[in-house]
Amino acid sequence: MATTSITNLILLFLTLLATVESSRIPFACNPRDSNTRNYPFCKTNLPIQYRVRDFIGRLTLHEKVGLLVNNAAPVPRLGIQGYEWWSEALHGVSNVGPGTKFTPQFSAATSFPQVITTAASFNQSLWEEIGKVVSDEARAMYNGGNAGLTYWSPNVNVLRDPRWGRGQETPGEDPVMAGKYAARYVRGLQGNDGNKLKVAACCKHYTAYDLDNWNGVDRFHFNAKVSKQDLADTFDVPFRTCVMEGKVASVMCSYNQVNGIPTCADPNLLRGIIRGEWKLNGYIVSDCDSVGVFYDNQHYTATPEEAAAEAIKAGLDLDCGPFLAMHTESAIQKGKLSESDVNNALINTVTVQMRLGMFDGEPRNQPFGHLGPHIVCRPDHDHLALEAARQGIVLLKNRGPLPLSTQRHRTIAVIGPNSDVTVTMIGNYAGIACGYTTPVQGIARYVKTIHERGCANVACKGRELFGAAENAARQADATVLVMGLDQTIEAEFLDRVDLLLPGHQQELISRVAAASKGPTILVLLSGGPVDITFAKNDPRISGIFWVGYPGQSGGTAIADVIFGQTNPGGKLPMTWYPQDYLAKVPMTNMGLRADPARGYPGRTYRFYKGPVVYPFGHGLSYTSFVHSISKAPAMLAVPLDGRHTTSSNSTATLSNAVRVTHAKCDQLSVGFHVNVRNTGARDGSHTLLVFSTPPAGHFAPEKQLVAFERVHVPANSEQQVRIGIHVCKYLSIVDKYGIRRIPMGEHHIHIGDIKHSISLHVDALGEIKS
Repeated sequence: MATTSITNLILLFLTLLATVESSRIPFACNPRDSNTRNYPFCKTNLPIQYRVRDFIGRLTLHEKVGLLVNNAAPVPRLGIQGYEWWSEALHGVSNVGPGTKFTPQFSAATSFPQVITTAASFNQSLWEEIGKVVSDEARAMYNGGNAGLTYWSPNVNVLRDPRWGRGQETPGEDPVMAGKYAARYVRGLQGNDGNKLKVAACCKHYTAYDLDNWNGVDRFHFNAKVSKQDLADTFDVPFRTCVMEGKVASVMCSYNQVNGIPTCADPNLLRGIIRGEWKLNGYIVSDCDSVGVFYDNQHYTATPEEAAAEAIKAGLDLDCGPFLAMHTESAIQKGKLSESDVNNALINTVTVQMRLGMFDGEPRNQPFGHLGPHIVCRPDHDHLALEAARQGIVLLKNRGPLPLSTQRHRTIAVIGPNSDVTVTMIGNYAGIACGYTTPVQGIARYVKTIHERGCANVACKGRELFGAAENAARQADATVLVMGLDQTIEAEFLDRVDLLLPGHQQELISRVAAASKGPTILVLLSGGPVDITFAKNDPRISGIFWVGYPGQSGGTAIADVIFGQTNPGGKLPMTWYPQDYLAKVPMTNMGLRADPARGYPGRTYRFYKGPVVYPFGHGLSYTSFVHSISKAPAMLAVPLDGRHTTSSNSTATLSNAVRVTHAKCDQLSVGFHVNVRNTGARDGSHTLLVFSTPPAGHFAPEKQLVAFERVHVPANSEQQVRIGIHVCKYLSIVDKYGIRRIPMGEHHIHIGDIKHSISLHVDALGEIKS
C-alpha cells in the first residue's frame, strides 16, 4: 500500500512538474487573449479546412508573404506568434536548425546511431520505435519553448555513389529499403492518430540529389541528367513510399537541377508527382536558400520576381530562406503571380500547423502537453540507442577468435584515432548527446585495457605514435584497432576523394597486427564504404567490424559484440567497392545501369556486377543459419482491370509485360513461408533478404530486394517467417519511358542460397489464380 501511494505521489509530482515546465506561450488562440480567442479559426469543433480558410481570409497580403519563409513572421493583431519551421531530427533531436536550442532546462537529447548504422539492422519495428522516442523528446522540448514541431527529417536519398559525404544520413543504396525506412521512421515521428500529428516529418531531398562538392562541381550548380527509367525505378521510389505509405507531412525539394530544371521550380515534380500522383497531405519546402540558388547561382530566371513566381506556381509552399519574403509581393505587383497562388501555398502550411494542434490554445492542454524535461534522456531511451547500435553492427570477417573471451583475453590493447572519441560516434545532423560511452570505455568494462591513439586524428599524417601502439599490442592478450573516418573526411558539402583509409591508417593497422601478441580485431567507424582489401586478406587480422557512427552508446555496443554479449546480426546496406571502381564512375554521371560499350560498370548491387570488397547484404554471425521454403506458389495469374485486356488494348501487355496501372493490384501478392534454423550453439538474430530476378530482356536490375525480415532464433531451434511480396510494387520493372510494368514469365526468388521460381501470366478475365 505504501509503495502504491509513493508511486502515485511521484506520478502526480511529475505531472505538476510538466505543467509548470510547459512554459511556451500558445502559438495561436491563447485562451487568455479575449481579443483573438473567439475567432472561428480557433474553434476546434470546426473542420480544419474551414478554420484554415477563415484564418487565411483575415490576413493582408503583406502578412501572407511573411508566412512563406521558415522564420515566419508574427501576426500580432490575430494573436499569432512568430514560428521557426526549421528543426532537424535525423537520429535524435538536433540543434542544426534554428528551431531547436539546448538550454539548462533541456541540455541534451538522446542521440541514436547515424541512419546508415540503424539501417544495417534491417529492423523495421526498431526504426519506428526510434521515431517514437525522438518525437517524445521533440514534443517535450516544444512544450518547454525549446523547439518547434516541424522536423525536416529523414533523408531518404539513395546512396548512389560511395563518395557522397552525406551517405551516412541515408538508409543506403536500395530504394525499396530506403522507402521502408522512411515510412516506418515517419510513422514513429508523426504518430498514428488519424489526421493529427505528433510532430511533422519531412522526406528530403527530392530528387536525384547525391552530390555535394566533388571535383569542382557543387550541389548549387549541378544539373543531374537522369533518365525517366532511373527516376521512376530508383530515385523517386523512397519518396513515393514515404508519401503514400508513411503519410509524411512534408517533402523537401533539393538544390540541384534535374534535366535542366531546378527541382524547386519544376511543376511536373512538385504539383504533378508529389501532390498529384502521390497525393501529399502536407506542404512542400525548399532546401535552404534553394530559390535564391536557382536565381543567383543557376541563373534560371532573369529576375528575382520570376524566380519567386516560378517556385510558388510549381508547387512550393514554404521557402527555407528569405527569398520569397523579399520578392513575392513584387512578383504579384508585376503580374507574375496571383494572391490566390500564395493562398494555395498557405493552405498547405497552415493545415499542417492545425493538425499539430498549434491553433488549439495551451500546449499543456493538448494530447502531448504532459511531456517535459523528465521524458528527455530517460534510461530506457538510452537503452534503445544501445540496442539500435548493437543491431546495426556488421561483422565483416571472422577467422575464429571472435567473440573474445574475458578469461583468455584479460588485457586488451585498444588503439586508433577513433578509440576514445565522443562526437564522432553520432555523425552529422546530431544534437547534444545525453552522454557517451567511447569504445575504449566500453571495452574497459570487460577487461583491463592499454590505450594508445596510434594517430593524432583520423587524417593520420604522421607516424610518431606508431611505436607506442606497437608496444601496446606486444603486451596485450588481444588488440582492438578502432579506425576509420569522421566528419573531416565525409560530411555535408564534403564528398570523399577516394575510398581508402586516410593518411597512414593502413600502415598503422598492418604494423600493429604484425606486432600483436594475440588476435587483432579491426573496428571501422564510417558512413560510406571503405576499401579495406588489405585487411580482408591479411591473416594476421582475425576479425573486422563495421559500426557506422554508432551513437551515444556506441562504445558499449562495440564491446558487447566483441565479447559475445551480443551476437552480431547487421547487414551492409550498401556495396563496398574497390578503389579502382572510382576511375570508371564520375560522380556527375547519374546513370545506374551498366554500359559495357563505354566501360561504365553501373552502380549499386542492382546493376553493378564487378568485383567488390564486400557486397550489399553481407554480414556474419557467431552462429549459423540455414533456410528452407515450406510454402511457395509456382504460378500466379495477373488479372487485368477489365478496361484493358490483351485483345482490346495491346499496350497492356507490351513486350509481354503488363502495365501496372492496367492490373488489379490491390490484393495481388505472393506469399512465402520460410523456415530459418539456427544450427549453432548461440542465440542469434538473422535477417532474411529476399531478392527477385525478373525475366530477361527488360532492361531490369540483375536482382532487386523485394522483402526483408529480421528474426530472432534461439540456438538449435527454428522459426517460420511469412513473407508477402506485393506483385505490382516489387515484381514490377520500369521501362525506358518511365512506365512501371509487370513482366510475364519466370521470376526467380532468391533467399540466401535458395532459389525458387514463380511464373506470372495474364488472366484476362480479371481473376487471380495461383
